[in-house]
Amino acid sequence: MRVQNLALMLTLLAACGKRQTAPPATIQSRVALARAANCDSLQQQVQETAVRQMRSELDGAKRGTGWYGIGFGGAGGATPQPAAGPASYTTTNTQVAGVDESDFVKNDGTRILVLSGRTLFTAASWPPQSLSIAGQLEIEGWPTTMFLEGNQAVVFSSIWTVPAGGGMGPGGATTVAPCPSGGCYGGWATTKISVVDVSHLSAPAVVAQLYLPGYSAGARRVGSSMRLALTDVVRWPEAIRWFPDYDPALYQDHEKLVAALDALEDRNEALIRATKLESWFPQGERKLLDGTRIDVGYSCTDFYVSNAPERLGLVTIATLDLAHLEAGVSRASIVGDAGVLYATPSRLYLASPHWWWWPMTGQRDWTYVHAFDISDPATAAYLGSGGVEGHVGDQFAMDEKDGYLRVATSTIGYSEDPNAPGSFHLDVSSRLSVLALQPADGGGNTLALVGEIPQLMAGERLMATRFTGDTGYAVTFRYVDPLVTLDLKDPAHPKKVAELTLPGFSTYLQPIDANHLLAIGQDLPLDPGGRPDWSRRSVQLSLFDVGDLAHPTRTAQALVGTHSAYSEALWDHHAFNWYRPDASKPGLLAIPFGDWVQPGPGSPWWSGFVSDVRVFSVDLATGIAPIGALGMGDVYIQQGSGDWTWWYRPWVRRSVMATDQAGQTFVYAVSDAGIRTAELTHLGTPLATALFPKVVSR
Repeated sequence: MRVQNLALMLTLLAACGKRQTAPPATIQSRVALARAANCDSLQQQVQETAVRQMRSELDGAKRGTGWYGIGFGGAGGATPQPAAGPASYTTTNTQVAGVDESDFVKNDGTRILVLSGRTLFTAASWPPQSLSIAGQLEIEGWPTTMFLEGNQAVVFSSIWTVPAGGGMGPGGATTVAPCPSGGCYGGWATTKISVVDVSHLSAPAVVAQLYLPGYSAGARRVGSSMRLALTDVVRWPEAIRWFPDYDPALYQDHEKLVAALDALEDRNEALIRATKLESWFPQGERKLLDGTRIDVGYSCTDFYVSNAPERLGLVTIATLDLAHLEAGVSRASIVGDAGVLYATPSRLYLASPHWWWWPMTGQRDWTYVHAFDISDPATAAYLGSGGVEGHVGDQFAMDEKDGYLRVATSTIGYSEDPNAPGSFHLDVSSRLSVLALQPADGGGNTLALVGEIPQLMAGERLMATRFTGDTGYAVTFRYVDPLVTLDLKDPAHPKKVAELTLPGFSTYLQPIDANHLLAIGQDLPLDPGGRPDWSRRSVQLSLFDVGDLAHPTRTAQALVGTHSAYSEALWDHHAFNWYRPDASKPGLLAIPFGDWVQPGPGSPWWSGFVSDVRVFSVDLATGIAPIGALGMGDVYIQQGSGDWTWWYRPWVRRSVMATDQAGQTFVYAVSDAGIRTAELTHLGTPLATALFPKVVSR
């Protein structure tokens, strides 16, 4: 029998075992991280957590409520000097002023750096008529994002290592036999940090390399100091088994099956308790320019252990100061689950979900929030922890002002259907919590709840959130889109002020001044039955006047494209490019855009693909007006021919805008295929196109 079928039978069989199993741990109301006292105590904590998680998974199979395995995821020459730079230009769209965010495109006015496939491409971008590819550098692994600080580019790439024995099983544990067809996936994740000297664009060169276990969950940069959040699965003992050996008789006798699972749990526990600490956590490495590798080992006292129930994993905040590369990296690691990252110039917050083991009536989702001090560019120091009901959707759901952390969450409560055991009804809502660091009983600090709005909208989940000073805005969605306004002047008594209900929903909110929000989302007309008609959906831009919190209004709307239209800016704020260099003039919005139009008779199907940057004028008096499009559809056809891959996508994904000293603005379209630029008032007539050599994946 194949592994998948055996796993399915285990999850469908419900039987009462003789052994009494512990119920899922309840929410920890006084959550805290404790620094490991020594290696022995850390090893014991890891083993205890592993035993509890292993038993809960196998007990869930007996109950008919568990899933098979462990449910977490896998884990040249001198460059010609450019002319005088632009008077102003756009950079990566970020949440917090002074806190840069990593992305696969970076620019500084005269240079554009792009990660495409496994290659870092460098381009001289100013003056725009001279746009050209200057150099390229292959990056080990799969590069994902980067920073640009002065003449140093810091590139993050993922490297996967398949364990001995063939791979990793569906539960995240290493298999002990060759993988059956479709039965294994992935491997161990390593994040490589490559520091690249780009002072000579034609010859980018790696000057430092660092390998850290885990994959990136987000990165932030304040000045020369970078913080990288890494999440990783622990290395379970290879001999751990997540199902008994197949025996047809087991599936004809429930008691025998439960007895086999009990015996397997006992065997697994013995293996877990015999596994030493160093086998659970991998090491890191530094690679010198001569190829020499130096181990970057963990110190047991770098680990923090939570008193809250979280899945057994590893979350690491790694700090690297580019001004002092010789100091290497410092790490603060949490034994637990990964979550959402939010940072200010002085603090970093990590939100991690509560682990219920298995669902039961009366449960509700919960998030633990851990705070770190990052004012020292070389370290991240733990400050305290707290908790909020619900789950944090993205980084914009968290915001700090004057020491108060505001957290918007979608909440879910579980109730089992008495007529269908194992089937649960979900009660969805949304709320706002305000936390602040306060002294904790027994010493240290806690993120205490000081104020809340228990319900923003009943029956609706959050789609977008934004905070600006003493105000907040939340978009929730079920069938229509309420924009909720929030008064946060009194942290202890936050208030929901009003709501504006419209069809569809917004997914990103951009404050453009003290009284206005610019949003992107989906327009969803309702059918005669009052439900969304997705066949008539379109990308929409909205301008909201929120100067009067009690009476928010939408003053302008623009629908873009057909029902097949898409923009990466819908779900990634780095693709949303707001530009207003002159406050006396309307602002500009550029978004990457893709669509499908009906090709002519006899034309290949891919010729109907639209790939461009759409540029709009945003005027508070006259609304949102399209200026034009800088297209790259021809590049898609020539370079892609319709056979693109996940790592090579020739449609436009980012844009850059820059204005020269005379006030003339230029637009750049960036894709995995190359870069194209045009003057704002003549977007249909490109000035220059610089294509990347199409590097075949290896």
